[in-house]
Amino acid sequence: MTHDSSPDLLILHAVRVTGFADTPVIARRYGLDTATAEEVLREAESRGWVEHTSFADTRGWSLTEPGRAENERRLAAELTLAGAADEVRDVHRRFLPLNALLLQACTDWQLRPAANDRLAVNDHSDPTWDAGVLHELACVGRALTPLVGRLGHVLTRFRGYDTRFAAALTRAQAGDGAWVDRTDVDSCHRVWFELHEDLIATLGLTRHAQP
Repeated sequence: MTHDSSPDLLILHAVRVTGFADTPVIARRYGLDTATAEEVLREAESRGWVEHTSFADTRGWSLTEPGRAENERRLAAELTLAGAADEVRDVHRRFLPLNALLLQACTDWQLRPAANDRLAVNDHSDPTWDAGVLHELACVGRALTPLVGRLGHVLTRFRGYDTRFAAALTRAQAGDGAWVDRTDVDSCHRVWFELHEDLIATLGLTRHAQP
């Protein structure tokens, strides 16, 4: 049976998976209204779980260490309540090889080794090279769809990663390379990073302590 997360959990978790974002972005992450997000965030701020900071023209919320611990506590309780631990762990195991392919594809999008420079920047003047990277991303995207389907069947908050990835890839294939790896748009890399963070947070892992 599919489990729906509470708004309080979703708002705090949205801060976790986005890393740093302001209230409207946090609210949109799981389709909640801005007023609800603001209320939950202010309550979380009063408990020391989140903080709101500004850098130049950018401002947003981020988790504190106590907030990170609270987020993981709630996720663990939800995972137990939903009886979904085995399913999420198995999907995570199948995700890791795809993660390696995705990271290599993003590296190949940024670098194109030359005879005298293995770390030469990819100037995107070789359409064959770039087409190969986009093909690799398309293969990763196809493999991602059934995994997200399995996750979304047990926890609804996992739904949508595959369609977001596909939408970003479509824009990249249409000629806008920003949608491969830029962090300020919902690019393939950004969607993938959020999914990876979602999985490790749900399972109480870290990026440096995975199989």
